[in-house]
Amino acid sequence: MTAELLDLTPYGGVEADSAWRDEVRRLVRERDAVLLAHNYQLPEIQDIADHTGDSLALSRIAAQSQASTIVFCGVHFMAETAKILSPDKTVLIPDERAGCSLADSITADELRAWKAEHPGAVVVSYVNTTAEVKAETDICCTSSNAVDVVASIPADREVLFLPDQFLGAHVKRVTGRENLHIWAGECHVHAGINGPELAERAAANPEADLYIHPECGCATSALYLAGEGIVPAEQVKILSTGDMVGQAKASQAKTVLVATEIGMLHQLRKAAPGVDFQAVNDRASCRYMKMITPAALLRGLRENADEVHVDPEIAARARGAVQRMIEIGQPGGGE
Repeated sequence: MTAELLDLTPYGGVEADSAWRDEVRRLVRERDAVLLAHNYQLPEIQDIADHTGDSLALSRIAAQSQASTIVFCGVHFMAETAKILSPDKTVLIPDERAGCSLADSITADELRAWKAEHPGAVVVSYVNTTAEVKAETDICCTSSNAVDVVASIPADREVLFLPDQFLGAHVKRVTGRENLHIWAGECHVHAGINGPELAERAAANPEADLYIHPECGCATSALYLAGEGIVPAEQVKILSTGDMVGQAKASQAKTVLVATEIGMLHQLRKAAPGVDFQAVNDRASCRYMKMITPAALLRGLRENADEVHVDPEIAARARGAVQRMIEIGQPGGGE
């Protein structure tokens, strides 16, 4: 059942106070768990986690952890990826209804039909996809290594890139590859951060650096602003969420305009408290990410819910696509 058909009212009624924090940490220890939180989570969820980061980085941390249980505070495909990389561990997501509009923009059946139209093409899937789609994929990629992954494919081979049209356009622009076919999917939050909005904010803050996630609808506009000299090229940075944190730590800017989901601001402000980080669009909040509330986390730990399962055969095929990505080069900052 898709997220659109579910009641998406978040679990509520619990305050993130000291008693909550003590109980969460007690239950984490009791369950021999590692608590992971994506960069887009609520600040109180990020602050109580053992590790914060992007989905792939967190899945790799989970695989390396000695803990027997992974509690993944993020959206469902992220918890699936952790299970793919850690098949023998228990993986919990505090609210299994937390889906993803980007991952939902292509199904395995749709991908199989697309592959049938392009026999012999190499399928490159962004990590923001379901396990079933990864299982139909030749090589996965992240936003920080998508260009390298596509460049590693022989020039005479067709490439099917999915599901994000904005990341695909970025890869096609950088590689100049004409035989790259792009699926018309998008993250509804990132797609809503548009070019005119970015141009207006940049004009009002001419000294500000721009941190632009390549899933954003404004990524092309950012490069246009740089190309036309409207914004100095060195101030425009196309970055994955993980790479944004590294860039922030080294930043000399006084102000940075950030084009991604607003949960990212919390980590950036912690990484560089002297920099004024501002959202390009302060309404860019993912309702699915924000379903992992203090109440949902407490429920998940108390009830051992919601456990994530991936069919072993699908997981094995999907794991191959992820491993081939890692063999090509360092995946970097993930999504």
